[in-house]
Order: sequence, then structure tokens, then C-alpha cells
Amino acid sequence: MSKELIFEIGAEELPASFIPGALVSLEGLLRKALDSSRLSFTGIRALGGPRRLALVVKGLPEKQSDSLIEARGPQKRAAFDEAGNPTKALRGFVMAHGASEKDIKILRTEKGEYVCIEKKLKGERTSKILPDILRSVVSGDFFPKSMRWGDGEVSFARPVHWLMAVYGGRKVNFEWGRISSSSVTYGHRFLSGARSPRPIKVADEGSYIQGLRDAFIIVDPEERKRIIIDGLAKEAAGVRGAILKDDGLLEEVTYLVEYPVVVRGSFDPEFLGLPSDVIINAMREHQRYFSVLGEDGGLLPYFLTVANIEAPDMGLIRKGNERVLRARLNDAKFYFEKDVKKRLVERVGGLKGVIFQARLGTSYEKAERFTELALHIGGVLGFSDGRPDERPSDFLKDELNPATLDPIRTSPAFRNRCILGRAAMLSKADLTSGMVGEFPKLQGIMGSIYAKRDKELDDVSRAICEHYLPVSSGGTLPASTPGAIISIADKFDTITGCFGVGLIPTGAQDPYALRRQALGIISIALDRKLKLPLDGLADASLSHLEAKLTRDKGEVKRDVLDFFKERLRNMLLAEGISFDSIDAVLSAPSSDIMDAVSRIRALEGFKKHPFCANLTVAFKRASNILKGQDPVEFAPAPDPGLFRETQEKELYEARERIAPEIKRLWKSGNYEALFETLASIKGAIDAFFDRVMVMVEDESLRTNRLRLLNSVRNLYSTIADLSKLAS
Repeated sequence: MSKELIFEIGAEELPASFIPGALVSLEGLLRKALDSSRLSFTGIRALGGPRRLALVVKGLPEKQSDSLIEARGPQKRAAFDEAGNPTKALRGFVMAHGASEKDIKILRTEKGEYVCIEKKLKGERTSKILPDILRSVVSGDFFPKSMRWGDGEVSFARPVHWLMAVYGGRKVNFEWGRISSSSVTYGHRFLSGARSPRPIKVADEGSYIQGLRDAFIIVDPEERKRIIIDGLAKEAAGVRGAILKDDGLLEEVTYLVEYPVVVRGSFDPEFLGLPSDVIINAMREHQRYFSVLGEDGGLLPYFLTVANIEAPDMGLIRKGNERVLRARLNDAKFYFEKDVKKRLVERVGGLKGVIFQARLGTSYEKAERFTELALHIGGVLGFSDGRPDERPSDFLKDELNPATLDPIRTSPAFRNRCILGRAAMLSKADLTSGMVGEFPKLQGIMGSIYAKRDKELDDVSRAICEHYLPVSSGGTLPASTPGAIISIADKFDTITGCFGVGLIPTGAQDPYALRRQALGIISIALDRKLKLPLDGLADASLSHLEAKLTRDKGEVKRDVLDFFKERLRNMLLAEGISFDSIDAVLSAPSSDIMDAVSRIRALEGFKKHPFCANLTVAFKRASNILKGQDPVEFAPAPDPGLFRETQEKELYEARERIAPEIKRLWKSGNYEALFETLASIKGAIDAFFDRVMVMVEDESLRTNRLRLLNSVRNLYSTIADLSKLAS
């Protein structure tokens, strides 16, 4: 008979950002523990909020399933003497497993006959093994950071106050640290009255969820989210508005509260004179308020907040939130009015007093470096001309301001160069503004706003904002070419600079978010289909960093390129692409992200070709034969006059026939057709290996055959190392 398990960890308020991941990890730990304990179940439901993490397991049987294990002992010839009597080795084996000689069986394998014992393990009662399972689960590592308290016996994200565990309506007894489990949970800690926080007896899932609901706890995150969404929509509709969509804030608030109550407040319409991004940021980042939009899409002077309590007078809560917001908006108004008295271009010099990183210099030095790198990228991509005449600071001068250039007298390439140079040099200027000092998440946004007020070209102001994108994995990417180029340049300068002074990510330590920035570069390159060789980009970046480097330049370049390969590998593995396809391409010479991904996708498709498996075996055989041979000696083309076997000549002719087509398809990037063309050599290479001995004693003949194999390998070695494919 199957029963239900309810397990809850009650703690002090957990950080909202910790909870979703913790619930997933907690469920995974319990699944793994139950599976390894031979306990089946029909489903696990994760519940929880800021003060509790809970799991409900359905269909848990009363006992483990029985198990039959097979223990292999010595070989038969070592287990019995010539007379067939048990040897000392066999007797020791039998004794060690608590068995008798009658339990012995003979197991026949490819390596010979062995004695073995089949042992039946009777399943334990579930109630007996659950304490150890639950203790191991709560002891797991499922938070980004944990803490110890009291005598420090155990650790958790926040101090744990209670453990509740009920199986089949009965308490599961176990201890964790100095906390003993019970069969009760607790409700909302601040609400009073007849339903005040007191022990709530739990018998099953229904009594658990309803008992908490009666005590002002909505324990199901999805239900809380629905209540919040409905409440937000209702309150916004009350002022003929709509909520500004913000999934991230909605997710955060869902795990900030246990009993959501939506409250609508207002602020003085005079603050609508501020840029909308300023108001939205002040409400979201500092107060966790939702913004309300009018029918025209503009902000209305209202906000919505989600309280964690239903007070007798909700007006007091509304007024308190309005008072706090007014202070924040007054601060924003003060800093904004002060900032606009100074042009953005005049702020750039202030970056000389802003340290980017102690060993890499100031933000001004960084801006100069990635401005030059952006100009280099623009030239490589053909977006702008490659004139090396200007210094980064020259683009701050009025004569190179793209907003004032004469479109008739200047070429589009030069105009684009000025856009890149000016936008890059202005992109960090808002770091010296009061607004960004007070509201750090507005960096880039405020620079763009101030640039528009200064009548900078739209392409410049847009690029200033976009160069920070993406700000998270899978986040919004730059929509403009200048924004994309400057974003790549800024991020690449950070990565190369950090590697150059030994600040390399290790394990979970990545204080400069280099992994995220590398993924951002890869995502931008793929999104915009940019043919951008990373080796050339690394060379250009390192040339601007030379005075700062504390490591060998060649080592830094190698490490940076390997770092990007690893990030690309992980990204494609997450998409479900096979490891061997990725490894085959990344093992070949390549530094162009888009080109590498095109090859990987084409190879993944080619693996379905009926000839692929046999070709892979043949290519592996060729690679094994050539392994360790001097590549210089076998680089020359084979001499057809030395061919002795028909199969040598046929393979050579097949290779010569497809080589020009392979080269043409490679240059055009048509890798699907390239691999199809390569497949046409299957018959010739199979016949060669069936009939021709490569490593013969005749040195000239052996060398010629190795050169033939090498010429075949060269058809694909620069595209993918096909010997890496799983055969």
C-alpha cells in the first residue's frame, strides 16, 4: 500500500532569489535519495515561500522493493583445486558474503569462468529508512551561500527553526543538528486573532495546505503568483491602466511574500517630468513596486506593491509606501536636475578618477582601449573604414561629431567610424553622474538619455545604452550594429585584461562575470551573423593592453581562446547538440564563432547520413596510422608513379576529384554539401583499407602511402577532426 510523505523545512526569511533554485535542488536530492533506496513514487510536488521549503511525495510504498545482487568472486580455476574441492580463496569469498557453498554459481564471461553468489536483499520498511533519507536531504548543498548559527553543527541559507515530516499520517522521527522533527507546521508570524501563528497539526497534503491557508499562508508558489497577477490587474484597471510587464519582478515578489495582498498607491504627477526609466527603476529596484501604464503607453502617477499582510487599515500601508517613494523620487529629481547642467561629453574626463580595476587602470583608460578595439572590429566587419589617424579622444571633438558631419562630403564608412568612436568614448561617461551613483542599474540608460538631451546622433545614444547588453544569460541583445560592436569590444577588453593580469575564473569564483560576458559576445555574434575571428580580436585587444599585462602575451591569447571555446561548448551542449560533434569541430583550427557553429550544426546533421558511421571508422584508422608521424615529412602530395595497388590509385583519383569542390564549399560556408561530398569517398577509402598495407617495409612505398592518407585527412582536418566522432 502506498502512502504520502510531507516534508517541510521552516526557517527565517530566505532570500527570494534563493528559493526557486533551492526547491528544484531539494526535489532533485529527494528523488535521487528515494531512487537509490529502491523506493518508488508517483510524483513529487515542491511548495514553499520565504519561511519554508516543502516537498509532498505521492505513492510512496510501505517498504523498499526486494533486490537481487550478484557478487563475483575468484575465477573457477582459483576457486577449486584439481580434485574439485573449495580452495581457501573460495571459502574466504563465501564467508565474506555470509553465504554457503550451495549458493555458489558459475558465471561464464568473455574472460573466463568465475564463481559468483546471488544474494537476495529483503526490502526494509519505508518508515525505518526515511529518517536517514530526510536527514541527508536537508544536509544537502542547494543554496549559493549558506551560514552556520548557534554551535555551528549544521548550515543552511538562514537559521532553521523547525522540521516537519509526516508519512502516512504519522510523524517521521529524526534529528538534524539540535532540531528534532515534528508533525506540525506554523502559520503567518505577524497576523493576530483566532487564527494566529500556532502549531498546525499535519496529517496529509490537504490538511497541510488548508491548515496553512487558514493561518494566512499560501504555500503553493503558483497559486501565490496567480493571486498577485489578478490583484495587479484589478488595481491597475481601477485607474484605467495596465501593468508594465515585468516577469523578473513578478517572480521575485512571489517568493518575497507568503500571503500576497496588492496595494495601489500614487505619487505626485510632477515627477512624471523625469525620464520614465528613472521612475520605473526607482520603484522597481528600491521598493519592488510595479509601474502602471496609461492607454497611450505612458506612465501613470500610480504604483502597485504586494504586501505580506492583510491589515485592518490597508490605507496605513499605502500611505507608508507613498511616503517612502516620494523620498526616492525627490532624490532622483535632485540628481537629474543637477546632472543635466553638464553635457555628457564634459563628463568623460571625470572617468580618469574612476578606477575600473587596480591593475587595469581607470575607466577612462578602459574606454580608450575598447574604443580602439571597436574601431578595429568595425573595419574587420566592413561597417566602417579602417583609418588609423584618430586617437580615441579625438572623437569627442566637434569636428568628428557624427551629428554635425556633412553627409555629402563624408563617406558612410567614415561616418560609421565616427559613430563608433564617439559612442564608445561616451558610453561610460554616465558613471560620473549623480543618477548612476544613486541608481547604479541605470548606467547606460542615463548615458543614452543625457546623449539625447545633448542632441547626439540617435545611433550614438542608442549604442551607449545597448553596449551593456546582454545583462544576463538569454537577455536582450543589442539591436543596432554600433551597439553590438561596442558591446563586444567592451566585454572582450574586460576578458582579455583580466586574463592578462591573472584574474581568471576558477570554479564558482568569477567576480568580474567573465563567463557571462563571453556568452554575451557569442550570443551577439550568432544573433547578428558576424564573421569575427577571435584570434585577430585577441591580438588587437592585447596590443592595447601591453603595458598592463603581467603574463606572457601568447599564454594569455591561448587561454582566452580556450575560454571562449569552453563557453561555446557549454552553450551548444545545453541546446542538445552532441558532445562529439562539438569536439570534432572545436578540435580543428577555428576562431570564427559563427563559422564554428555552422560547421557543428552541419556535422550534427551529417551524422544521420548512412555512410557517416563507416567513414568515421575509416577516418579514425587513418588518424591512428598518422599519429606520431612527422607532419612535415608527409605534407607533400603522394607520387602516383609509386602506386602499386589499384586501390591506391582509385583513392587518389577520388581525392583529387572532390578536393576542388570541398575547397569551394568550404569557402562558401556550405558545410552540409561539403560533408555530403566527402561521403562520396567512402567506397574508395573502404577498398584502400581492405586491400592495402600502409606500414610496409619499403620506406618509399610506406612514405607515399602515408602521404596519400594525409592528403585525404587534409580534406576535412581544417573543418572538423572527424576521428573525434563516436563510431
